Amino acid sequence: MEFGDNFFKKVEKKTKVDKNTILSLAEKLQNGNMKDENTLREVISTLSKMTGKSVSKERADKIVSTIVEDKVPKGVEKMF
Repeated sequence: MEFGDNFFKKVEKKTKVDKNTILSLAEKLQNGNMKDENTLREVISTLSKMTGKSVSKERADKIVSTIVEDKVPKGVEKMF
């Protein structure tokens, strides 16, 4: 699926996140080993900066361990 510049302009206007940052994150997610702790921490850090929300070390540790240990719920209904 390809997204045009118009799409990225709308996203940037709403989120204040530029096209290059979005594409960089997408590439990390697509090409990265999502069971690798360093890759996961990079993604968490990038998302934190993108959203302006801080993630404590304890929260990041919990996210990483949940993903690495394959404890992520398989269905959305099990997340809540």
